[in-house]
Amino acid sequence: MNFEDTDFRQETIDLESPFDVKRLKDFLSPLGFDFDPSEVECTMIVYNLKGELVGTGSHQGRILKYVAVAPKFRDTTAFALIVTYLTEKLLKIYKHTFVFTRPENAIHFRGLGYNEIATAPPLFTVLELGFESIRTYQNYLKTLILPANTSAVAAIVVNCNPFTNGHKFLIEKAALENEVVYLFVVEEERSAFPFSVRFELIHKGIEHLANVVMVRGGMYVVSGAIFPSYFLKCEAIDEVMQKQAELDVTVFAKYIVPVLKIRRRYVGTEVHCKTTEAYNNAMKSILPGFGVDVIEVERKAIGTDINGLPDYISASKVRQAIKEDRLMDVLDFLPDSTREFLLSDDSLVVRHSIKSGHGRH
Repeated sequence: MNFEDTDFRQETIDLESPFDVKRLKDFLSPLGFDFDPSEVECTMIVYNLKGELVGTGSHQGRILKYVAVAPKFRDTTAFALIVTYLTEKLLKIYKHTFVFTRPENAIHFRGLGYNEIATAPPLFTVLELGFESIRTYQNYLKTLILPANTSAVAAIVVNCNPFTNGHKFLIEKAALENEVVYLFVVEEERSAFPFSVRFELIHKGIEHLANVVMVRGGMYVVSGAIFPSYFLKCEAIDEVMQKQAELDVTVFAKYIVPVLKIRRRYVGTEVHCKTTEAYNNAMKSILPGFGVDVIEVERKAIGTDINGLPDYISASKVRQAIKEDRLMDVLDFLPDSTREFLLSDDSLVVRHSIKSGHGRH
């Protein structure tokens, strides 16, 4: 699609050009957007025959971002042209696309065929369009249902980067206290340990738990589309992080809980990571309203640290030990499946990635 048959023209800007980035920042700032070129992979602008900047739109993967039109052009077709252009481009690649926007802008996307998934006022609404949708994910969940005779049905969401004895302890406790446990594994490929490795290590580590059903998180459980802050190293809870966490929990409550008839969600206590703390806060605030109790379990510890405090098991400590060539110091943190993997040559690529990386995950 192009705009040659309209009053508008379009072009892709150079995200490496300070001039282009400044021009875009100056355009978007009065419209309530703080443009960050590192958060997008492609940005297009629309201008009229007089050379005036009319609007812009960007995307990162399948997610539309920074879609905005100058106030004087909002009665024109500019917004529809931008969204349609980007959507058609992404559907050819991904067959599905998300929009992350402010709640007041959602109506404009709905008018172009997007369906709202969830909202966390006043900052975010997530919408989607494509050949697949949240309904597709619900259909996948239906294929995994393990019939239960009671209401003791629980859920746990884990990333397991890597799978530790702390995760194993939480899963075993939930399995002991419930008839069925659905274990959702974050599928987003933004962790040092690839999804396929994480899924396999967990599977090997919980083979003895017949009432635990492993579930792929897909695009709707702690994904980069709905909860991007989860994959960043955040030192403090801010409103953006909290609202993204609320979006993720709302999606879980509205679309996953009813299908699997979940009544409890288990989480470990959080003493270090502010992102996980924000997520736990969102669960405590939202899930009880959907009939789901949040069961917070104190993290498993092995002895005490140098300060005499409990030495809590955490995946981040394992990654830090790998980074510093101290893997042997944390072997007690690891179940057999993870220990065997990390002590084998199969983990060379993962260990190299951790040693050279700087992110939270």
